Amino acid sequence: MAYPTIDKPYGYKPVNLIGGQVFAGGTRQYPIPYAYSVNLFYGDPVTIQTAAATTVGGIVTQAGAVNTTNTIVGIFLGCSFTNPSTKQKVFSQYWPANTTAGDAVAYVADDPDVVLQCAVTTGAALTGIGSGSALLIGSNLAGTTLTTSGSTVTGNGVSGVVAASANTASAGFRVLGLVPDTQIRTSCTYVSGGAAAATSVVVSGLTVGQVLPVGTDVYNLVSGQLQYTGSTLSSSSTVTTTGSTTLTITAVQTAVAAGTVVLVQSPEVLVKLNFGAHRYYVA
Repeated sequence: MAYPTIDKPYGYKPVNLIGGQVFAGGTRQYPIPYAYSVNLFYGDPVTIQTAAATTVGGIVTQAGAVNTTNTIVGIFLGCSFTNPSTKQKVFSQYWPANTTAGDAVAYVADDPDVVLQCAVTTGAALTGIGSGSALLIGSNLAGTTLTTSGSTVTGNGVSGVVAASANTASAGFRVLGLVPDTQIRTSCTYVSGGAAAATSVVVSGLTVGQVLPVGTDVYNLVSGQLQYTGSTLSSSSTVTTTGSTTLTITAVQTAVAAGTVVLVQSPEVLVKLNFGAHRYYVA
């Protein structure tokens, strides 16, 4: 089976609940303000607006990365409204800004324990695909800030998490795991460096033009099995030669061994909202 290439973020996709519980597609309906002026895309984080009388009880997109101060209520999974021109009921993947519908509702996955699959980006306001390192599991990541920049063709958002964001208590997402199905594995040959505690290693045999993003993990291949070195790329690298390429990495835990080295990029991760990031958990 061939898995798709992750070439851009696609929003936050509910896959299950913590503890291995099933996400059965359950959503809660929240009203969307009449003629609300911002597009809402499938997979966008949304919050309850209470700041202005005209939008009390309505849903608005988050202003910036999800964190523990802007308290989202869940993930937007489409909407319905009466088309003001045809007077027909419409079920839409996204909310078209400025639609003059008085019965518009958003379908929101609002379970605080939902596990979300999302892409890893190279920056908060970028759609370039990065890599989630195994070292991030159990750590916190910030969400991207492009919550209003989705596609009106597909209806999908472009939210994700930022690979190199600080592991702070206020970051909105806790990393639960990597998604193996879409990992990109690149084999190369050890040349030098990579001793325990080293912060660089030289390899050869990479493809010219290949981009290795921050967060790409470094493995030894031992008797056909992958052995994690406990190190990941701390600086992105664009390959310019099939000869020796120096990779800047985090401190090696297990020495990079002579022979085949496997570089593993993980474009997708599984995350959960941090305690305090969800509106239900705010006093």
